[in-house]
Amino acid sequence: MSKSALKSPGKARTAYVCSECGADHNKWQGQCGECGGWNTLSEFVVEPAAKAGGSVAASRRSSWAGKADAPSVTALKDVRHSEEARVGTGIGEFDRVLGGGLVHGSVVLVGGDPGIGKSTLLLQAISKMAQTLPGLYVTGEESLAQVAGRAARLGVPVDGVHALAETGVERILEHAVTMRPGLIVADSVQTLWTEELSAAPGSVSQVRESAARLVRYAKETGTAVFLVGHVTKEGGIAGPRVLEHMVDAVLYFEGESGSRFRVLRAFKNRFGAVNELGVFAMGEKGLREVPNPSAIFLSGSQSPQPGSCVMVTREGTRPLLVEVQALVDASPLSNPRRVAVGMEGNRLAMLLAVLHRHGGIGVGDQDVFVNVVGGIRVQETAADLPVLLAVLSSLRDRPLVDRTVAFGEVGLSGEIRPVPNGEDRLKEAATHGFKRAIVPKGNAPKSGRVGEMEVIGVERLADALHAGT
Repeated sequence: MSKSALKSPGKARTAYVCSECGADHNKWQGQCGECGGWNTLSEFVVEPAAKAGGSVAASRRSSWAGKADAPSVTALKDVRHSEEARVGTGIGEFDRVLGGGLVHGSVVLVGGDPGIGKSTLLLQAISKMAQTLPGLYVTGEESLAQVAGRAARLGVPVDGVHALAETGVERILEHAVTMRPGLIVADSVQTLWTEELSAAPGSVSQVRESAARLVRYAKETGTAVFLVGHVTKEGGIAGPRVLEHMVDAVLYFEGESGSRFRVLRAFKNRFGAVNELGVFAMGEKGLREVPNPSAIFLSGSQSPQPGSCVMVTREGTRPLLVEVQALVDASPLSNPRRVAVGMEGNRLAMLLAVLHRHGGIGVGDQDVFVNVVGGIRVQETAADLPVLLAVLSSLRDRPLVDRTVAFGEVGLSGEIRPVPNGEDRLKEAATHGFKRAIVPKGNAPKSGRVGEMEVIGVERLADALHAGT
């Protein structure tokens, strides 16, 4: 703290907070001294605790987890606990991502690109839950007429849903105390502000303090809260990084431009599985859940095509059949291109090196393009073998055997490593009518079959390439 602030304890001081880690600095500097981030410091005004007559001090003493008068130390064996009671949202895919339903007192942060459907999904959910869980829809970006117009356009019932056009956290909580809703939707957290701080709405301090007050209210009263968050151009939720640590769950809406399909992914969930996936289709009546997403991620082509391979990936607790396509073509450039859409580009370069070293197939003078169909992003290593099979198929201009599926991790020494939940993946492929599967030997059943599907277990890359073509 500066000397002027020490001499005048009753005056507000200016501080600089890092948007990545939340560290507090006395003066602006290009790099945060705590996390090392560049150009992440934002200016805001810190009000002294004595100025508010104890109200600020009381809010500082109370934690995000609830009231401040809780016992400081308790033997863990004496703490009563029970299975978290959940309330269904009426949208199956939404419940899946939340871990089975909405938990009382939980705070969920929903982020995504503008116009992707965040407000639409939450309006549909709050209307379906209104009969069992009275809801309060707080809008800071739209008028009440706009919200009502969207509800009428989507055809969702609004009985039992109350709306409030307000951005002041204190007034929002006053209304909440009066009507006692079971669910609050705040659209969006970047528009909220508290009277305790003089910084502008959307600043680091306002977002952090506004969210903290809503989190405290949720924990004290058992009210579930949804926070809608804006995203930056890098794709992360705008505001301080500590915002994601304060909430119980962080959900991201994803979708390709021009596609009607939307993917809701859980990146953090204290009450369920992480990386769980929900698939929706956007239509005239809002978002419609897709209970069988494997069907939409597979190609509509009936005949096998060169450069195409179907893989079984896993998102959370759900196996998904996804088509991966590859295009290999002679490059006019001295440095051939390696383009990967839906997977990491560095891993594609590594797999091509393994293909050359241990498969005897070089593509050093070829451009290689790989795309995961449907706009989904595959982050697990089970996609290694299908990618190489698709590349080989395109290079030789020869399709794989019809109704063939594959999965497996490829090691740097050319071995095919098993992946988790191999049995579930094979059952999903057999359910969709596939007749042949190329998998790691560690994932292959002893019988060599799953239903009517033949399962080929391989240990080396050369054997997998021979089986695939």
